[in-house]
Amino acid sequence: MIRFGLLGAGRIGQIHGRNIAASPAAKLVLIADPIADAAGRLASATHARIGEIDEIVGSDEIDAVVICTPTDTHAELIERAAAAGKAIFCEKPVDLSSDRIRATLARIGDAPLMIGFNRRFDPNFASLKHRIEGGDVGDVELVTILSRDPAPPPVSYIERSGGLFRDMMIHDFDMARFLVGEDFVEVQAVGSALVDPAIGAAGDVDTAAVLMKTASGKICQISCSRRATYGYDQRIEVHGSKGLLKAENVPQTTVVLADARGVSADPVQNFFLERYARAYEHELNYFIDRLSKGEPMRPSGTDGLQAGILADAATTSATEGRLVRV
Repeated sequence: MIRFGLLGAGRIGQIHGRNIAASPAAKLVLIADPIADAAGRLASATHARIGEIDEIVGSDEIDAVVICTPTDTHAELIERAAAAGKAIFCEKPVDLSSDRIRATLARIGDAPLMIGFNRRFDPNFASLKHRIEGGDVGDVELVTILSRDPAPPPVSYIERSGGLFRDMMIHDFDMARFLVGEDFVEVQAVGSALVDPAIGAAGDVDTAAVLMKTASGKICQISCSRRATYGYDQRIEVHGSKGLLKAENVPQTTVVLADARGVSADPVQNFFLERYARAYEHELNYFIDRLSKGEPMRPSGTDGLQAGILADAATTSATEGRLVRV
């Protein structure tokens, strides 16, 4: 039985906390959050206790911590938890600075650490990866990733997010490495503020595209937008020497109407919490299983670093209008 402490009981903390409590191989023992109502709701639902971060990190009752706090606290909390001998699951990103991520990984050594790139555990994308490895499309040549949110977050969030490339597209950078199986050495990016002028005034973009290439010549193109009027747009296409694999959007239902007016279907799912509900469940179960067996886990801290490096390169490319070599 893996005993967990949860740091942060906000939107994503509520998901992880309930998934821990639902696992027969885990127990949620302590929850810390400065907002008492959030911690109280989750504690009541999971039969956990409310504590402080220092108490959780130092407690002999805790085997592993799940970090769901604001991004600018992740690196420090990872280091503190590792020094206390805890296993660590941390939401993405490790930090907004690649140099800070490098320093953190050097300080924690071989402490068990998994980064929450949940999309690797989505059944559709996991199947895509499995079929690539099975040779269905032969040698991968071109990967296309489309990721568009139904609406932008508040500007107050944008101002401390680190920018679209480090915040939103970080998932797509990890997915690109996951599917291609190689690291990228060239990054070219463009971005605009087309959805909300206030996002541009805050120094960020809300619409962006990135083109990347590996040393062997494999190419990935990523398209991101903070607005999709039709719902949460999450699609991937993998083209290879033998064929094509696609993962399409997930609709709210599979019901289709065909009549004299044509063919219509329900909209795609509208938010990441419902679209990736199973992915969040699967990634925590994977972390618990690997930790129980003493086996290495991925996405690792190094995966988090590599995604951060690509985000840095894309930010530089879009800002300076040039290709960046990684």
